Amino acid sequence: MKTIIIYFSESGNTRIVAKTLSESLNTDLIEIKDLKKRSGFFGKVFSSVDAFRENKTEISPSNIDLSEYGLIYFGTPTWASNASPAIITLIDKCDLRGKDIVLFATMNGSGGRSAIERMSEKVQARGARVVESFTIKTKNKSVEKIEEDSLNIAKLLDLSLYNY
Repeated sequence: MKTIIIYFSESGNTRIVAKTLSESLNTDLIEIKDLKKRSGFFGKVFSSVDAFRENKTEISPSNIDLSEYGLIYFGTPTWASNASPAIITLIDKCDLRGKDIVLFATMNGSGGRSAIERMSEKVQARGARVVESFTIKTKNKSVEKIEEDSLNIAKLLDLSLYNY
C-alpha cells in the first residue's frame, strides 16, 4: 500500500521527525510550511526519492490528491497554537474515505495527546480509520537524539503496520 507523510512545519523538530520517518519507511512526503495563511497553507511537495532536493511544487489543500495512498501520516508541532487548526482544515478538505491513518505530534509539553485526539476526531469524521498514533518529545534533545527516536518509532511502525 502506498504511503504518504503530510506534516505542518513551524518547527525544525517536526521536519526532522517527518524526514527521518520518510527515509526509513520509503514514503512520499509533503511539507506545509506557512500555517499563518488560513486561506491556503502553501508548502512544498517532496518525494522521499529526491530527499528534499528536487521535484518541489507549490501545493494547497485543494490540489493534494490522496487517492493513490492507502496509508497517510498526518503530523503537527503541538507547541504552535495554530498548528492543530491548520491540519484540521486540511483534513476537512481531503477525501479520506477508506484510508488508514497514522497521527503524530512533536511535543515539548503535554499537548501532544490532545492534538492527536482532535486530529483523530476529524479524520474519523472524514471516513478514515486511525490505526496508530504517537508523540515524540523534543524538548532539550539534540537533532541526533530526535532522529534516533524517530528511527526507532519507524521500525516499530513498520513492523506493526506490516502485521496489520
